[in-house]
This record gives sequence, C-alpha cells and structure tokens, in this order.
Amino acid sequence: MALKSNHRINGDRLWDMLMEMAKIGPGVAGGNNRQTLTDEDGEGRHLFQKWCEAEGLTIGVDQMGTMFARREGTDPDALPVYVGSHLDTQPTGGKYDGVLGVLGGLEIIRTLNDLEIKTKHPIVVTNWTNEEGTRFAPAMLASGVFAGVLEQDWAYNIEDAAGKKFGDELERIGWRGEEEVGARKMHAFFELHIEQGPILEAEEKEIGVVTHGQGLSWTQLTVTGKDSHTGSTPMPMRKNAGLGMARILEKVDEIAWSHKPNAVGAAGHIDVYPNSRNVIPGKVVFTVDFRSPELAVIEDMEQRLAVAAKEICDDMGLGLEIEKVGGFDPVKFDEGCVTAVRNATERLGYSHMNIISGAGHDACWVNKVAPTAMVMCPCVDGLSHNEAEEISKEWATAGADVLFHAVVETAEIVG
Repeated sequence: MALKSNHRINGDRLWDMLMEMAKIGPGVAGGNNRQTLTDEDGEGRHLFQKWCEAEGLTIGVDQMGTMFARREGTDPDALPVYVGSHLDTQPTGGKYDGVLGVLGGLEIIRTLNDLEIKTKHPIVVTNWTNEEGTRFAPAMLASGVFAGVLEQDWAYNIEDAAGKKFGDELERIGWRGEEEVGARKMHAFFELHIEQGPILEAEEKEIGVVTHGQGLSWTQLTVTGKDSHTGSTPMPMRKNAGLGMARILEKVDEIAWSHKPNAVGAAGHIDVYPNSRNVIPGKVVFTVDFRSPELAVIEDMEQRLAVAAKEICDDMGLGLEIEKVGGFDPVKFDEGCVTAVRNATERLGYSHMNIISGAGHDACWVNKVAPTAMVMCPCVDGLSHNEAEEISKEWATAGADVLFHAVVETAEIVG
C-alpha cells in the first residue's frame, strides 16, 4: 500500500498548534522569545510532550535535552525514520522558524492515527536542543554533539552572557535526560523549515526541494589604529581603524560578488572602540561571514580576504589580527531522501524547485550520521529571525503535506 495524492495532513490543526505554541514566550512585537533552556523553553517542551503522549507516543530525552517522541512500527528490528527541528527561538524570533518542523512532524503522527495507517519503520518526532545558538553559542549544539562533531563536556561548560553554564541550565529546567547522546541509529532524517530567504516567494514556488546546505566560514578580524580626537587630529595624521574596516568590508562584498550567484558575504558582528562620537576608532573587531555550497569557493574567499585585509592595513599603517572562529563544510543531502521529497511534491501537485539552504540547520549535522533531506516552504519577503516573520497557512500545509508523504514513503506503509 502507498499513500495517494488525496492523503493530506490537517492544515487547520497544524496551524492551531503553531498558534498555541506561540503563546509560550511571546515577544514584544508579535513573535517569540523562547530562548533555549529558559523557563519558556521548558514550558514549550511540556506542551509538546503533552500533545505527543495524547497520540500514544513514548518520549525519550538524551543528555543534551533533545526530545524524541516515538510511534512504533510493525518491525521491531527496523531502524526509525526521524523527523523534526527545534522549538527554541531567537530573542526576537518568529513563530515558525524551527517550530514548523517539529509540529509538522507531530501532525504526521496525528494524520497516521486518523487514517489508522501502520508503518514498518517506527517514526520519531524530534525537538533538538539549542539550534539557534543565541544564548549558548554555537548554533545546532545538540545535533552537533549527536553527530560527534562537538564534545558534550565542552557543550556543558559553554556560558551565556550572564555566566550561566549550559549544563547547569539544562539541569535546572528539568530536561537533562539519561540517554547517551548519539546512541540512536536512524534509517533517515527529514526536516521541514521555512526558507528564511526570498527565493521561493519570488519564484512563486510552494516547495523548495533542498539539495545542499551552504558551507560557512566565520573569520574574526581585529584592526588596530590609534584613538584620537575627531576634530583636532589632521587627516594625514590619523590611524583610523574604522576606515580600515570599511575598506575591508568593501572587499568582502567584492569577493562574494565574484562567486555569484550562490556565494554570499558580509559582517554581522561589529564592535568599535571606544565607540564615542568624537573619538576616531582605535580598534575594531568584526566577523566576516562567507557562505557557499562549494568548499573550494569558501577557501578562495577566505584566502582573498586575508590578502586584501593585510594590504589595506599595511597601506594605512594599521595593525591586523585574523582568526577563524567558526564554520562548517557544505552539505550534500542524501539523494534517496531528496528524491523522496521531490516525488512527494510531484505526487501532490505542488509547484517546486531545487534550492540550497543558506542557513545552518540540525539536518546539516545529522546528515553526517544518517541519510537526510530537507523540505522548505516560503516565508513573506524572506524575513526570519525577526518578530515580523510570517508564512501562510497554505504554505505551512503544503510543506507538511510533502513532509508527510516523504516520511511515510520512507517508513513504508504496512497493509
């Protein structure tokens, strides 16, 4: 037996869950502030647990606090198909980033229960801890430990801005499980997410079939000059670190454009010292973020940045320090899982296109240990990590429909 095109999730029920979860940790402008390991995060977890248990799912929690809600399959030896994302948000986050993927997974279970469909493989809905990384950097922390690319003890000792440790806060909110991180084996993993970019909406496509995830490189540059009065220091005698940074950032833009259309680059984090209106900056510290789906392109951008920054600073008599502070290689998602997503999209009649994820996701780490793919739906104006983030009920429904078909096809219907 296979799913037919008239087998669909309940879009109204999914939307109601999204709106109910959004009541926990409301933001100040219509979005959400449900940062990881806060009391609000704990409350959201309890609501998710309640919904899962009402559907007959069993809940497992690992030592990083990741939640696994399992629906049994008919074959006790078959590896589970996992589906999910994250419930934590940015401080000024939207109602859909991550949450759609978790609750879309739960809606799959509800629909299977409604239709009394059994699958050979168990299906496990997952809520990964600290995907956002806004309180405890880096992002995708729990999935990184799960995939073996980050150390659990190191993660436990990460501190937030108030000096509170990840491990202590996990214990405090009561969501440190006993299960060994990474012990679970997966048949496959699927993640539904809003695009967080403008491409699908601009192309008038309902579904993005994600084939790759961009690699990322974070390079921190410290440019040093000399603090001096903005009014009384002659132009030829200035050592303006701020101007040096500006010239470097112009090069960053030029470098990214040279690898169009898929490469991007900018500086998102900038600290200027002493940051006073009438003092020429004596030091600036900023982080350049380069991304591309091709590792060779990332390496080229890094090398050209280092050369250009040194030339600029040498010409201006400025000091320069460069340090790579983060990054990960590009991701190519599993062809079989990607095909399942594409087949589901075509079976359901949704307009679609291949797309490269411009942001990091838990699926990027999970892809290292299991066959993985992603489904994306549009978001209005490509806006995300913002309280004004918005999607339509129709987009959410289409994405969850595709997720439903791809997951169930992979889990194999019995009967």
